[in-house]
Amino acid sequence: MNLRSQYLIFVVMLHGIFFLLSLQFLPGQPFVFFLMEGLIIISIGFSIKLFRSLIAPVKLISDGVQSIKARDFNTQLTTVGQPEMDQLINVYNRMIEELREERVKQQEQQYFLEKLIQASPAGIIILELDGNIHSINPVASKFLAGNAKRLIGSQLAAIEGNFASQLAQLPPGIIETIVPDGHRAFKCQKSHFLDRGFQRYFILIEELTEELIKREKQTYGKIIRFMSHEISNSIGAINSILNSLLNYQGQINKDDLDDYSGAIDVAISRNDHLNQFMQNYAQIVRLPPPAMEKQDLHELLHSIETLFSGECQKASIAWEWNLDGEKLECEFDLQQIEQALVNIIKNSIEAIGENGKISVTTLNQTHPELRICDSGSGFTKTIQAQLFTPFFSTKKNGQGVGLIMIRDILMNHGFRFSLHQNEDQRTEFLIEF
Repeated sequence: MNLRSQYLIFVVMLHGIFFLLSLQFLPGQPFVFFLMEGLIIISIGFSIKLFRSLIAPVKLISDGVQSIKARDFNTQLTTVGQPEMDQLINVYNRMIEELREERVKQQEQQYFLEKLIQASPAGIIILELDGNIHSINPVASKFLAGNAKRLIGSQLAAIEGNFASQLAQLPPGIIETIVPDGHRAFKCQKSHFLDRGFQRYFILIEELTEELIKREKQTYGKIIRFMSHEISNSIGAINSILNSLLNYQGQINKDDLDDYSGAIDVAISRNDHLNQFMQNYAQIVRLPPPAMEKQDLHELLHSIETLFSGECQKASIAWEWNLDGEKLECEFDLQQIEQALVNIIKNSIEAIGENGKISVTTLNQTHPELRICDSGSGFTKTIQAQLFTPFFSTKKNGQGVGLIMIRDILMNHGFRFSLHQNEDQRTEFLIEF
């Protein structure tokens, strides 16, 4: 029973008793009876006034409590003219004003923080207490090749891809550089923050690829240009001297003539090979910006198959086609992308050796995909981390040029790509146009 009901019951019972007592004076002392009735009426009036003075402020405070429960901090109470109650109401109003200002401040800070996270050039993933993704900004979503809304609520370890699984194993407080697909490098850090007394984690991802490649190019570009200049000048002069020596064949003993001519021919051939060797490296440095035009990707793929048809038949290598049913047109530099695809297919043929298969798959979607798989022996994770490193090659006489040229061509086009082992443990080169 609330205070209001208790007060009303008390007042009714009290004045009822007074009325019954006054009835005792009605027969013999009517004056006293009417005097007592007047006092009862005055008491009732005073009780009503007291009720309004006490219960009304309590109702105001009750309404204020309900506003706090409803998290409505915009409602304030008005004073009632009683010093004690007005003091309490003023304290309540100041508390409500401070709560309102604090909530507005927190909302503004939260809004600013969300905008900052969304606009950050670094990838940010905030995790729940159970490790599920609570929020993820567009950059991190792009790194994981997924839709932000689809990724929210998922475990990192459950997301498809090598990068997500490596992030899931990232220890707290440690900065690690992760190279998930052989050519992109990410600086990753897992840290924690307190949320309502509980420790939660977030992951900060910063891509280092462009910065590393820029420094890389500056370093090996200067070396290649210097070596190419010096070697080209030297080879030209040496070949000129060697060709001049052939003019003295008539003065050589007939028994030594074949050895003499053969030695000079070998020296000239080796010089030409060395010159071509340096030209391959110089071509990487001098790669021009792509001339983007709309091209038929399927037609280009079939022309490359024709180019390698003889070599594939000789090595018993079959082609498997899984092309999209629709015509697939993309914007790229035909000459450069053709060179990149030729290098990819050449690497696949060399990896297979004999009796294998090259699978070509295309998918026509918002960002068209091309997947080239081969049945070669594949590579280890250690080798994968070095695949796009300058001058690194797994081939006996490899120069480490092919994959670097492919990387630079595709990056200049702005295409996403990766070289990895797919679910069937086959080597797969993926390009997203």
